[in-house]
Amino acid sequence: MDIGKKIKQLRLLNGLTLEELASRSELTKGFLSQLENDNNSPSIATLEDILEALGTSLGEFFNETKTDKIVYKKEDFFVDSKDTYTINWIIPNAQKHQMEPIVLELNPGCKSEIMNPYEGEEFGFVLQGTVKLIYGSESHTIRSGETFYISGKIQHHLVNTSKSIVKIIWVSNPPSF
Repeated sequence: MDIGKKIKQLRLLNGLTLEELASRSELTKGFLSQLENDNNSPSIATLEDILEALGTSLGEFFNETKTDKIVYKKEDFFVDSKDTYTINWIIPNAQKHQMEPIVLELNPGCKSEIMNPYEGEEFGFVLQGTVKLIYGSESHTIRSGETFYISGKIQHHLVNTSKSIVKIIWVSNPPSF
């Protein structure tokens, strides 16, 4: 781990100048500059003082847990096929996040799972085909290139009334699939 570089990143994230950090940590600007440029090393006590001034601790500073993955490839996807539809989970372990995006492929003449009322909201983008959104007692036809945005408080599902597969990007918040 490059301690000096990490301290500089934290300082900049906190919007502090070297002079401000020096004042808060009761160290000299020159010492901190040398530290950030890896020209010296702090004692544990000095490092604790610097980290306290930066609003963190030794434990947090040295915690090198992997950050969440940012880019997912097709081989990362999880596919669940039913007789009437296929769900492609395009973000593995999405349940730990605030939203859950999937690609739903709905076979001709079939319907998706009926979503019972819950506290949340959903967004859909029709990639291919035409689908009917049954939202409570309402029915809406949504074509390729069109979207829907609904509350989860009303029972809903999708119906493919066409003769070809419909593909939809469907995002729910919180995760519900």
